[in-house]
Amino acid sequence: MKKADIGLVGLAVMGENLVMNMESKGFTVAVYNRTTSKVTNFVEGRANGKNIIGTYSLQELADNLKKPRKVMMMVKAGQPVDDFIDKLLEVLEEGDIIIDGGNSHFPDTIRRTAYVESKGLLYIGTGVSGGEEGALNGPSMMPGGSPAAWPYVKPIFQAICAKVEDGSPCCDWVGENGAGHFVKMVHNGIEYGDMQLICEAYQLMRDYLGMSADEMHTVFAEWNKGELDSYLIEITRDILAYKDTDGQPIVNKILDTAGQKGTGKWTAISALDEGIALTLIGEAVFSRCLSAIKEERVAASKVLRGPAPKFEGDRAAFLEDIRKALFAAKIVSYAQGYTLMKAAAKTYGWNLNYGGIALMWRGGCIIRSVFLGKIKEAFDKNPALTNLLLDPFFMDIIHNTQDGWRRVCAAAIVNGIPAPALTTALNYYDGYRCEKLPANLLQAQRDYFGAHTYERLDHPRGEFFHTNWTGLGGDTAATNYVV
Repeated sequence: MKKADIGLVGLAVMGENLVMNMESKGFTVAVYNRTTSKVTNFVEGRANGKNIIGTYSLQELADNLKKPRKVMMMVKAGQPVDDFIDKLLEVLEEGDIIIDGGNSHFPDTIRRTAYVESKGLLYIGTGVSGGEEGALNGPSMMPGGSPAAWPYVKPIFQAICAKVEDGSPCCDWVGENGAGHFVKMVHNGIEYGDMQLICEAYQLMRDYLGMSADEMHTVFAEWNKGELDSYLIEITRDILAYKDTDGQPIVNKILDTAGQKGTGKWTAISALDEGIALTLIGEAVFSRCLSAIKEERVAASKVLRGPAPKFEGDRAAFLEDIRKALFAAKIVSYAQGYTLMKAAAKTYGWNLNYGGIALMWRGGCIIRSVFLGKIKEAFDKNPALTNLLLDPFFMDIIHNTQDGWRRVCAAAIVNGIPAPALTTALNYYDGYRCEKLPANLLQAQRDYFGAHTYERLDHPRGEFFHTNWTGLGGDTAATNYVV
């Protein structure tokens, strides 16, 4: 009996498409789904005549796999993953490999790696980006977990993933335990930021410049030929051109309340835990939260006053300013994401390849864009680069775009058009380049009301002082700690 190279559990859209992708690259795949009728429908339908083996129990799945067995789970994140791990441990044996290809939270992957390894098996948690199209034609993949497992799955993963122009695979080993899912989480956070920035550019065009969907389609089509060339700009171009059955743009008929699955929130929480200023992605998450209270906003719009947007000037020049603002803020989003990855690598002991991560994101994934190659070059030149904004290439872009960026942010504020991501990105840039922030006053306030102490400019770092501001507080200082 011919045995399969890999098994896959979970025949939803992503699972099915990954199976078809693997089979098209010459691998035999055994499949299982908890609702077994899905197995029958799949193998008798889309998978008919292909090297795909339908199985109706996890034991049957295990029996149909070459050793060491490799089983990839494409199931809902959370408890279902833990449940399937326990069930798989009953039918697998020492040296076999369990793979989680869902959007799991990285602390869960850290815990699961330790648990599966304690049973003598190996574990991989891999981010898979690109949606259903990517899963079928080549996703970006970010695997981490048990390093010993990588040589066994590498030929499959690198065969099915997206490739860039020179043939390099958009998949490589990220690091130990939860590193792969952490990098995928940051990818999703940057995706939140990118989408919000594009939406703010769209709102400025719609509400300030008074442009139609067709006019905006033309602008995004043009932008996609230059520096902003990316998957999200490309699909925005297509969305704006898409007409409903009555010939009207369908985008104008969609309710303005955004959903979210939690990965952006996880990124923001992780940044707070690490003490990293991930302001743009945080604002992108909060913008979705604000969009969700539609009824409240409708009521507020009737009673809360603000300026009526009024544009006077050269529309083409302002559109170029919006393009510059979008490009500059997008760079800030990646810069913040990379600072978070660097902090987490230190916390969790991961040896992350930052240039390699940019390469993984260059194809197949939702945030793929032309300038990711420049991020790879930046870290290849200087692996110790502390912030992407300090790389000469990106520094030059920010210097050349910031006048337009500032004009856009100013216009949004003066005309009462919300642009939280564009403006917070600019505030981050100005804060990062500011030699002296007002935190000296903040520390004085903290010391005044809580005896939290402060450092002095005329003493070495690490020496802490307390002032008895009122004459009543005494000399006892609180314990100092840093988040």
